[in-house]
Amino acid sequence: MIDDPTGALLGRTPGLPDDAFEHDGLITKRHLRASALAFLRPRPGELLWDLGAGAGSVAVEWCRAADGARAVAVERVEHRADRVAINAAALAPSGAVTLIRAAVDEALGTLPAPDAVFIGGGATFAVIEAAVAALPAGGRIVVHGVTVETEELCIAAYRRWGGELARIHTEQAEPIGRLLGWTPARGVTAWSWTVAR
Repeated sequence: MIDDPTGALLGRTPGLPDDAFEHDGLITKRHLRASALAFLRPRPGELLWDLGAGAGSVAVEWCRAADGARAVAVERVEHRADRVAINAAALAPSGAVTLIRAAVDEALGTLPAPDAVFIGGGATFAVIEAAVAALPAGGRIVVHGVTVETEELCIAAYRRWGGELARIHTEQAEPIGRLLGWTPARGVTAWSWTVAR
């Protein structure tokens, strides 16, 4: 793990290496994170909800990308919430990430109004609806789904609100004996949408 809260070593462009974060494998991987941030478009002083935060990588990168950007990271699993706190302390500007240790559906009614929302875990259609309802004009939302069930939610959201729906696949080169081969990661369905102004 790299301690770099000012961005001096790693820069501010989204897509930090996965090993910059403490995680147990449940992390929005580098290529997918960079894609999500491209659609979330962090702006100075804006607030992100990172729902089902896992390692908090999206919240951290959001806060690094724009001056004064803040994030609320909601994570119910204790050891993952601990990692969010570690990652925020090491990699985000001081105090930029607020950690809420709760289930997403329990926390929603207590959160300050967001400018953007990322849902990486804990998605239900009710959670997506609540997130969409909380967004102002110009607000952005990105939902990632790895499971068939979450993919179905992304498709339902696309049918209801429009936006963009994509399946993202990445493969990493890894050794096969003395040669190289491609090892695929699980495909991710991504729904993104911007509230009309």
